[in-house]
Amino acid sequence: MLHETPPFTLTFLGGAGTVTGSKMLLKTDKHQVLIDCGLFQGLKQLRLLNWQKLQLNVEELDAVILTHGHLDHCGYLPVLTQNGYNGPIYATTPTRDVTEIILRDSAKIQEEDASEANRKGFSKHHPAKPLYTSGDVDQTMPLFETHEDNEWVIINEDFKFCFRKSGHILGSAFVELKCKGRKIVFSGDIGRRKPLLMEPPAFVREADYLVLESTYGDRMHEQASAYDELQAYVHHTLEKGGVLVIPSFAVERAQELLLILNTLREDRSIPPIPIYLDTPMGIDVTELYLHHRPWHSLSDAECRTMMNNVHVIRDFEQTLRVLDKPGPKIVIAGSGMVTGGRVLYYLQRLIDDPKNTVLLVGYQAPGTRGSLLLSGATEIKMQGNYYQVRAEIQQISSLSAHGDQSELLWWLSHFKEAPLEVFLNHGEAQALEALRLKITDTLDWKCTIAEMGTTYELH
Repeated sequence: MLHETPPFTLTFLGGAGTVTGSKMLLKTDKHQVLIDCGLFQGLKQLRLLNWQKLQLNVEELDAVILTHGHLDHCGYLPVLTQNGYNGPIYATTPTRDVTEIILRDSAKIQEEDASEANRKGFSKHHPAKPLYTSGDVDQTMPLFETHEDNEWVIINEDFKFCFRKSGHILGSAFVELKCKGRKIVFSGDIGRRKPLLMEPPAFVREADYLVLESTYGDRMHEQASAYDELQAYVHHTLEKGGVLVIPSFAVERAQELLLILNTLREDRSIPPIPIYLDTPMGIDVTELYLHHRPWHSLSDAECRTMMNNVHVIRDFEQTLRVLDKPGPKIVIAGSGMVTGGRVLYYLQRLIDDPKNTVLLVGYQAPGTRGSLLLSGATEIKMQGNYYQVRAEIQQISSLSAHGDQSELLWWLSHFKEAPLEVFLNHGEAQALEALRLKITDTLDWKCTIAEMGTTYELH
């Protein structure tokens, strides 16, 4: 009987109807855990949610469980500790290491942006303040408690869980959690069927409830080879006599780009033009691959190859020197959605020249500069000023670290029987509805699109 076990509730505090700010609160009559604690990004109305009063009582929160270290899943943690949270943050070991790099970079960017806004006076707030500081990150990191995949962890009398590899980024995992005699699976972000750097995601055979991401729930990735596409754009930009600028996520995407470009260069498929990696965070993450061999498919030699022939840029003075250096080059710089970071300085100098190419290589959330560029914007605002967009804007999706619709359905096909209910989150409205229809039509499962702030009773 469904009602033999006491009910518990699931509340979506973020990541519902959007691809950012993932936070899910699972609550019984005695205990509660938060799965993921992400930052809202993109549209201003979403970013403002980061500043709202916490929608949970940190004193009653027993634990936080992180699926992986991307900012939209971990970036709100310092706000939690700012508000007094001092319980455990459970993660895999590589996720803890990636999260520290991501959070320290996030705090630094916020501090620098606030300082710049105060110096130039382009903020409506006087003074402009960061959401959190490096000091808040210092308070957050000691709370991490790491566990291996497939290791069952008992939190308390109501909750126990284990991590299973999800194939998305280094250390990423979905969470299999048992509560009140029920099994709930939180997918986090599910990787590709044949990822470039990761192992394919592990499978779930059964669950009473499933929370499933839907980032690419309405589309299929290009089947073209990322090697062929990148080679073509390098040659195309060289023929124009321009610079190829690749805004990149520091985790996974930067490493994939380095591996591909180095392979192409060693095969002489592209000429030996300078390659610059200008994302300090991306450099640090690349080094983690050597420390976490069980979590990816590369050999030590391949890990080292990623950094061959690459000019590593760590400080801003070096960035300025690269900008002043004439001639063709390839620049990989953060951030991947052009929301901040070093890539802004390159675009301010290069985006008004048709000879240059800006190549977007990942998901672009609505409201981000990357999304505006894709939509054909003729100007974009950066650091208080407007810049004309005359450079060529291109995108490739073959490098995505998210499974597309067919890959998500492939992952679901390994369930032995239907869950009682599937909740779709972490997607835009169109992607959510397309995936919901596909799951109900092809699998005949009960499927609900999660709504922000809504509490669902589970039995």
